[in-house]
Amino acid sequence: MVYLLISLVVLGLISAGSSLISRRRGHDEAPFIPDASDSCATCTGFNDKCEQDCMLEAATKPIEYFDDEELDAFKGRPSNQYTDEEVEQFAEVLESLRPEEVAAWGRSLHLRGIELPDILKDEYVAMVK
Repeated sequence: MVYLLISLVVLGLISAGSSLISRRRGHDEAPFIPDASDSCATCTGFNDKCEQDCMLEAATKPIEYFDDEELDAFKGRPSNQYTDEEVEQFAEVLESLRPEEVAAWGRSLHLRGIELPDILKDEYVAMVK
């Protein structure tokens, strides 16, 4: 029992000493506090952490539709297997979106299991920027 108490005291002293040395050397980093202005509306697609957080947040909420319920018919289809007429359906929705809605629409498609046609991906990325 005495050995256990001595071991705990020694471990505490070592921990405290290590902490003091680390602070004196400047290795004590401040914890990350997210900016209150950060939101999923500000994700640009270039910050993976932001996109991950937004996808997790979006997964817990009902899926948002952008007057595009007809696109649900394409669930599970690979992005390189759309006809010209089907690509036009996606293009019509994409072009009708306000700039601040584009990233949210992409998340909506992702959550619904719908892949954006390859032909429209460059336009989508340009609009998200």
